[in-house]
Amino acid sequence: MNSVSRRLGRRLLLAGIAGVFALAGVSTASAQATTGDVFGKAPAGYSVAVRSDATGAGRTVRVDTAGRYSASHLPNGVYTVTLLQNDQPVAKHLNVPVYVGRGVQVDFNCSEIKCDQVAAAK
Repeated sequence: MNSVSRRLGRRLLLAGIAGVFALAGVSTASAQATTGDVFGKAPAGYSVAVRSDATGAGRTVRVDTAGRYSASHLPNGVYTVTLLQNDQPVAKHLNVPVYVGRGVQVDFNCSEIKCDQVAAAK
């Protein structure tokens, strides 16, 4: 075997190894995506509870000063997303689907005064 053939053989071998690692990286990244996110807008200072309809599991997150919230790493399923003021429900979105690797936007389109009135009426 001459030196040109050896160099070509080495390059092909290295390219093959690099390809195998690239494919392994893609499949590993895909296998790790097992959750989705719920995010949106709501009145600043409130909280948002995101609970699985099937298991009751979930979490409560605070709305930031810009009126945004995000609940990440939620398992695939159907959720109820509830706006809370002082731990009391103010408004709800029912049957919110969460899919693996995706985010779903759920906004609460109410001013603080309107939300306060709904909370006081309950």
